[in-house]
Amino acid sequence: MPRILGVDIPKNKKIKISLRYLYGIGPVNALAVLSNTGIDPEKRASLLTDEELSHLTSHIQSNYRIEGELKREISQNIRRLIEIGSYRGMRHKRGLPVRGQRTRCNARTRKGPKARMGGPKKKETQGKPR
Repeated sequence: MPRILGVDIPKNKKIKISLRYLYGIGPVNALAVLSNTGIDPEKRASLLTDEELSHLTSHIQSNYRIEGELKREISQNIRRLIEIGSYRGMRHKRGLPVRGQRTRCNARTRKGPKARMGGPKKKETQGKPR
C-alpha cells in the first residue's frame, strides 16, 4: 500500500478515490491536488512512482491542513466556544445538535440512545420463601 503522510491509502483504487482516505481531503480537494501535481486521476495508486508519491506528499503538506493538525484545530475551536460560553459552546458541552436542528424528535445521533423508563425487574433473592 502506498503511504502518504503516515496514512496507508488503498492501492487497488484510483488515486482520486484513494486520496480521500486522508482526513481533510475530499473529492474536490483530491482532484485539485492531482491537477496541480500533474498526475492522472484515473491512475491506480499502486502504479504511482516514488517520484510522483513524493511530489504528491510535498504538495499536500505545503498547501493543506490534514489529519492530526486539522483535528487539533477543530477541537481547539470547539474548546474556545465552550470557554467563552457561547450558545454553540453550550450545545457542544451538553451533547445536543449545534446547528439549529430540532430535538423534540430525531437528534438520536447527538443525544445517544433513548433513556428507557422502568427497565428489567430485579430477580428475587434466594433466601427465605415468602
